[in-house]
Amino acid sequence: MKRKILIGFLCAEAIACIAFCFLRASFSGVFSAVMAFPFEQIGLGLRRISLSGGIGNIFAIIIYAAVSLLPAAALLFLRKRRALHAEDTLLALLSAVLFAVLYAMINPGVIASLSGSAVGVPVGKAILGTMVYSMLCGYFVLRILRLFVNSEAARLLRYMSVMLCLLGVLFIYEIFGAGIGSLLDSIAALRAGNTGGEHLLGTSYIFLALRFAVDALPYTLSMLIVFAALRLLGEMQSDRYSAETVAAAGRISRLCALALVITTVSNIAFNLLQLVFVKSLLIVNSSVQIPLFPIAFALAALLLTRLVTENKRLKDDNDMFI
Repeated sequence: MKRKILIGFLCAEAIACIAFCFLRASFSGVFSAVMAFPFEQIGLGLRRISLSGGIGNIFAIIIYAAVSLLPAAALLFLRKRRALHAEDTLLALLSAVLFAVLYAMINPGVIASLSGSAVGVPVGKAILGTMVYSMLCGYFVLRILRLFVNSEAARLLRYMSVMLCLLGVLFIYEIFGAGIGSLLDSIAALRAGNTGGEHLLGTSYIFLALRFAVDALPYTLSMLIVFAALRLLGEMQSDRYSAETVAAAGRISRLCALALVITTVSNIAFNLLQLVFVKSLLIVNSSVQIPLFPIAFALAALLLTRLVTENKRLKDDNDMFI
């Protein structure tokens, strides 16, 4: 994927995540949870069509069946293109799950009756959506694993580029989806718990925003590493032992080290700043947060760059002997 296209797609994703967070805050009955999207909205739309009359009910059933059978249709399409593998059975199972999930979204009373008082309907919708996404992600992970095992080096580099792009999508969601959603929930909880004292909340609002920035910083730095790694893979596709490849590896190495330092220092600085202003705060989020996934990603990228540098050094040594 070209750099400009990727940046445009990630910007569109960020805008969509922000819009969803504010829509969820304003229309909780329609946008109750990120993980329930778009199944919740499809269910509400089908329910409205069904209640419009007899013809509407028929149309709703047809649309319901068509959407649920999409994974099964993809399975039939794949069967014509290539031999099926064990992981492809997940597509048939996904269709069965979609029938159940969409039915529950159309009839929210089913969620309430099944979960009882253990969880609310919004949480139940999120759980159902998570079930679908987990199966979908599981299928793609197993499929990618098979492609990795049976591919040569050149194709693996292309697959790695795709994986990096998908990681970029995940990091954007963590910043603008989960991060902003958590910030809005914290602000709402702060207001609800301090009714009548809104004039005292200014400093607490600032620190909630700072907490969001500290939490989002590792993912932001990981995005920079993603773009640097994509550049490195591009150089490796051209010539794995070129000076440009080694230079790109060096840039990633320095960026990874800087990202780890900034991530650690920012959390320490935030906790110290809270200690200084603790008397002015109505909510304190002092914690030792270790963003394991961004750190693991940075360390993996750092290891890749070291391997590239070592391979270049070994090749130069071999060339000298020859």
